[in-house]
Amino acid sequence: MRAGVTVPRLGSGRMSQTNAAAASRTSTTRPGGNAAPAAPLPSRLGTLVVIPWAGASEEDGEDMSFLMAYSLGDGVDGPEGTQRAVLEAAEEIGLPVGGAILDVASAQRPPVKVLVEGGKAMVTMPYLRANCPVPDQWTAAARARRSVYLILASRPWPQAVPGAVLTEADLRAFAGDPEVLGTAAHALVPVGSLQ
Repeated sequence: MRAGVTVPRLGSGRMSQTNAAAASRTSTTRPGGNAAPAAPLPSRLGTLVVIPWAGASEEDGEDMSFLMAYSLGDGVDGPEGTQRAVLEAAEEIGLPVGGAILDVASAQRPPVKVLVEGGKAMVTMPYLRANCPVPDQWTAAARARRSVYLILASRPWPQAVPGAVLTEADLRAFAGDPEVLGTAAHALVPVGSLQ
């Protein structure tokens, strides 16, 4: 990891409304026992932010490009509801949670796409479309490996708002936390480019 990461302003964005209709089938019980439709999934997810970093892979010691998407925990049901919503979205998309890694290149209907062009990574998946500025080290590693390791964290990270400057220790504390990684979805995503 490189020290002094600024959370990109362009890497954040409200969830798109892509699959809100499917998510609205769930229901919650209100006091008094009345079942009411849950809020649409995008509003329960809140603001999702994408942050990039590059670091040595544990497997071969060579640089690997990482993208982590996480919520600020500002969904309509608060931080705990946001975490449940992220897990629900991961299941709906088909991303495994808890350590198994989806190799998107071998998936029948790839749920995630990453394009790298002009110093930006463009991430597209249900509920998220983000353009994230990436450093040269990140881009070089992504092109060399032809893939990016994507982590969709279910645990909110409200301190890491767009524009905040994070130290390497801040990033390690969150992105390297076994509880964060154990409740996150993981995918290895092929890198495409606009040509």
